[in-house]
Amino acid sequence: MGLNSTPSSDRIHIGFFGKRNAGKSSVINAVTGQNLSIVSEVKGTTTDPVYKAMELLPLGPVMMIDTPGLDDEGELGKLRMQKSFQVLNKTDIAVLVVDGRIGISEEDRSIIRRFRQKNIPYIIAFNKLDLLEHSIGDELNTENDSSCTEKVASPAGNTISISSVTGENIHELKELIAKQVPSGQSKYPIVSDLIEPCDFVVLVVSIDSSAPKGRLILPQQQTIRDILEVSGTAIVIKETELKSTLESLGKAPSLIITDSQVFASAAADTPDDIPLTSFSILFARHKGDLALAVKGAAAVDILNDGDTVLISEGCTHHRQCDDIGTKKLPKWLNQYTGKELHFEFVSGTEYPEDLTPFRLIVHCGGCMLNEREMKYRLQCAEDQNIPITNYGILIAYMQGILKRCISPFPGFPCLLD
Repeated sequence: MGLNSTPSSDRIHIGFFGKRNAGKSSVINAVTGQNLSIVSEVKGTTTDPVYKAMELLPLGPVMMIDTPGLDDEGELGKLRMQKSFQVLNKTDIAVLVVDGRIGISEEDRSIIRRFRQKNIPYIIAFNKLDLLEHSIGDELNTENDSSCTEKVASPAGNTISISSVTGENIHELKELIAKQVPSGQSKYPIVSDLIEPCDFVVLVVSIDSSAPKGRLILPQQQTIRDILEVSGTAIVIKETELKSTLESLGKAPSLIITDSQVFASAAADTPDDIPLTSFSILFARHKGDLALAVKGAAAVDILNDGDTVLISEGCTHHRQCDDIGTKKLPKWLNQYTGKELHFEFVSGTEYPEDLTPFRLIVHCGGCMLNEREMKYRLQCAEDQNIPITNYGILIAYMQGILKRCISPFPGFPCLLD
């Protein structure tokens, strides 16, 4: 994805689910007007979730997800179905594709229950209308027939009969999908609510072997954009230039945002009267739960020898010798606690359902995850009573500066009182 493209984490995620040969891939191709997914009469052609970022009118930037069949068979089939269920954790809108000649199956009912459990708005699309004499969707939406409503377990008006072959009702399906878009945005923006037009904001970035050559990492890009949205001024510097930059500026910046890896030096170089925070703390507030993450950081003080810490990253990238997740954090945790801790690492979509083996979870800022998946992960930890925090919050806590670093956020400093 290019630098000018909308990041996948900011796109509406539309997941297509259904049994093998219900026509999921054909429906996606019809909706997008492109051959995004392989279509075949052979059952189980889609063996892994297929992601495609694109513009879809009338929605705008979306992420389309084609999933393996819900009735896949054998050991490999079970693994493929698990992948489909994992997709639910990031799905903003679900489309259940049903073969209209067969109707709702037990597998369909099972996935509908999952939609409901996760509060995912969904549509049931009865495909293969070209092979039917009448529209099943119309029958199932009959208000006077309570048995029909029970059969599909779908909100009124959210079933539709379509043909991916002739294109019949595909436009109507797109319009119906658009109506499911969750209203509103994140409760908190990244930073724009903390500054005023013409404010200076200094961004301290760490340029080391793990930094991508020739570009800034996604949280830095997104933060700069958010500053510009309110006509603020973003000043981007390396950690070695903070002190001299502050001395040369004509006025004090309204906020300093630092890479968490250089928190110690940034805090030392920042006068006490200038607010200081980090990119990952901003993202904990933006798409996560800052209060939960601050509470989770304190759990580091009760870790014991032999405890296992899960370090989770939302993206996958080539590991460097000084990688923060797999190298620096474990070293800092061992030094701070004085304990012999065990560590497990997961990245990308691989997030365990059973978190009980862990005494603490340390998550990245989640810039590559959409808000739904980030909050799903936090909820899983909270439900299983496992403390969870994120990189920046934990580092600030261990360095004794967390209260200072959450002080820019109204209402949050009391978390540490």
